[in-house]
Amino acid sequence: MIPARLAAFVESCLLGQGRALVAWLPVAWAIGSLLYFLPIHEPGYGRASLCGFLGLMLLIFGWRRLTARGMGFVVLMVSLGFLAARGQAWRQPPMPALPSIAVTMHGVIADVSSHGEEGHVVQRLRLSQAVFETGVDIGMAPLRRDLLLFTHDEQNYAPGMVVRLNAVLRPPDWPDFPGGRDRQREGWFDGLAGTGRVLGVPDIVQAPQGHALGRWRLHIAAVIATHLSGQRAAIASTLLAGHGEGISQKTRDAYAASGLAHILAVAGLHLGLVMGAVFFMTRQALVLWPWLGLRLPCREIAALMALASGLIYVALTGFHLPALRSLGMAGLATLALLTGRRVLSMRSLALVALVLLMASPVLVLDLSFQMSFAAVMALIAGYEALRPHFVRRAEQGKKNGLGHHLALLSLTSALAGGATLPLVMAGFGSFQPWFILANLVAVPVAAFCVMPAGLLSLLLMPFGLSGLPLWVMGQGIGLISSLAECVASFPLAHVPVPHMGWEGLALYMAGLAGFCLWRGRARFGFLPLLMLGVVSPVLGESPLVLVSPDAGVIAFQQDGYWVAGPHNGLANRILEAWQRAWPLPVMMSSASPACAASGCTLALPMSVSLWFALPSSESRAAACQQRGFIVSAVPLPEDCRAGGFIDRFTVWRDGAVLLRVQGNSLKIVSDRSWRGARLWVPRVGFRGVPNLPMAQTE
Repeated sequence: MIPARLAAFVESCLLGQGRALVAWLPVAWAIGSLLYFLPIHEPGYGRASLCGFLGLMLLIFGWRRLTARGMGFVVLMVSLGFLAARGQAWRQPPMPALPSIAVTMHGVIADVSSHGEEGHVVQRLRLSQAVFETGVDIGMAPLRRDLLLFTHDEQNYAPGMVVRLNAVLRPPDWPDFPGGRDRQREGWFDGLAGTGRVLGVPDIVQAPQGHALGRWRLHIAAVIATHLSGQRAAIASTLLAGHGEGISQKTRDAYAASGLAHILAVAGLHLGLVMGAVFFMTRQALVLWPWLGLRLPCREIAALMALASGLIYVALTGFHLPALRSLGMAGLATLALLTGRRVLSMRSLALVALVLLMASPVLVLDLSFQMSFAAVMALIAGYEALRPHFVRRAEQGKKNGLGHHLALLSLTSALAGGATLPLVMAGFGSFQPWFILANLVAVPVAAFCVMPAGLLSLLLMPFGLSGLPLWVMGQGIGLISSLAECVASFPLAHVPVPHMGWEGLALYMAGLAGFCLWRGRARFGFLPLLMLGVVSPVLGESPLVLVSPDAGVIAFQQDGYWVAGPHNGLANRILEAWQRAWPLPVMMSSASPACAASGCTLALPMSVSLWFALPSSESRAAACQQRGFIVSAVPLPEDCRAGGFIDRFTVWRDGAVLLRVQGNSLKIVSDRSWRGARLWVPRVGFRGVPNLPMAQTE
């Protein structure tokens, strides 16, 4: 009796959701994709295939029952998401072995971007089909993965060029700490073999062929550089050509601290402004002639023109993921407008999300993907909840004055910014409380000055008349930048927050999805999940000791400081990542009373010694006899390995290491134990698949 009542109650709840249940399909697919990335061992496909078969059987034999049909769809989508993620991972080409010394190579430039800062120019070349010309690599087949190369020369490069150069290469870096950003996984799915620094000036072997779109983007960036300078030119190049490398870290920090980082990322805001401007101008041009305006579907024609302009804009800016998501939404909105259906709905957002996840399941781990859909999902859910208020206002005949528009702008900023704020905290380790105030000014300036002037400059660029609109665009960018710097100087404008693990992020996204997608008062039942995800960073435990992947820097917590040992400039990036994950000021070991020139001793229930260099024989023998735990930046001798230890060989084998205190013992977490044996995690001693040359024909 009780199961029957429970089944009836569940079915009544599902019936109350109606067609809103369709929006849960991409959520189930995303859960399946996420389940592939979580294990520490490479999972097989047997269990997922069996679950998919069971889900299909539920759909076939239980179609008449909504509960069985819903469970069948969920199980099937989770299984398909898992299998799609596994298939995408196994389709990637293997990591090649990169030369450990400088190498001569040639290849085709797939993309190029440049920026100037502090008196020098840095250009980033994405080199495809690279062939090494030295040693045993002579005669090799072209690399199936690309290389990112950085050069300081001012030679003009273009996509499609064949260049010959000398470079020092390195594979993707290990994570800075267990649970940190996984650059090896990103490189695996992005088709990258590694990065490098160009030595000297590359030789251009062949003029560019094809890649017309890439050369067009470079031409736009060059025209912008002739009329604007500094950060205004860099931001304009980002918004019109997709080249964002010229934006300095100082500018990025100011925009991030003021909650205006979305201005610097080509996404739905910019695409919406471009398409809105084209829609307005096209429709106004058509109705200028009343005879023509009365006989043509002006609104539908303007919508198609706006969609075409949006496609061109997305191509110009490099097909970034947030822009692709917005273009998909715009395409569905245009289709709905042409067919007389509702223009924007949660189902259209779900369809776009499902298509993107089917094309690339690894997007479930991408921060920009998460932020983009969280913002739009919150906007749709928020305005759907407020629709009765807007309907009553329209029925009462109230006019929409300036205060009403400001309130709508504030509401939009609060919904989108509030939904993405925890994701910003997870990705950038900071909280910006003034984002609504900054967006109240920045978004209208971008809408009525920056983007219209930029669009006009693109239209006039073939005629050489883009100077004036680019100047107007530069003035708008300067105003927004000044606003960002002003807001960033406010008290508590940039509040650092601890590192948010994947568990907290998953809880927040699950709570947000349930709160936005579920209908009725039951949606408030998802709020505890959402709040638990938000507060998860402060509930986590900070590490006691951190060791970098190459043992180049060792740091430990003491009296509210990170005490860092001696290190070179190359380790500053890793130290900054530690400080961003666990925000504490940094103090050098030379200023700590617990440290000497050769190392430090931590006052704990157990003895923990940090060795930056091997101490003298007497001190080493005394420390080794204490059987305490030793963390050494250099390989330890055999007589010091009887107790617990971490040395240079440990991190060479297992990556970065962190230590936590658990009662009277130490918990050791290495990067290899955190990530496990996955396709993108190099095996011990593995440097890549050898680039064997082609066999000689007889």
